[in-house]
Amino acid sequence: MTTEEKIAYWVKISDGDLIVAETMLKNRHNLYTGFMCHQVIEKIFKAGYVKMKNETPPYIHDLPRLAVLADFYDLFSDEQKRFLNGINQLNIQARYPDYKNRLAKSLTSNRCKVIYDQTKHIQQWTKEKIL
Repeated sequence: MTTEEKIAYWVKISDGDLIVAETMLKNRHNLYTGFMCHQVIEKIFKAGYVKMKNETPPYIHDLPRLAVLADFYDLFSDEQKRFLNGINQLNIQARYPDYKNRLAKSLTSNRCKVIYDQTKHIQQWTKEKIL
């Protein structure tokens, strides 16, 4: 697989995850809206990593760390960095049920709309840098 094909692979998955996040948002599945937004950014950052390093991205889910490793974290505004740090906790697939419940209570429909909008913005910003 060429570098361009690898980048396209990660971008396609990120785009698909954005569709799922939007569906979760519309159906008020707030916990999974947040989780899918995390996934959107993780995948687009992995595309960015491939673009910048021409290597397979690391098997990590830490969004700020991925951006640092891909050499584009410093390009984000302070607000974007705060968003990435905040959304990082939404990678919930391996969390305990009591943690999921506490997290779900903090995710109102309004907060999820903001998270979705910011996710879409970060994804587009990253695409512009790598495509």
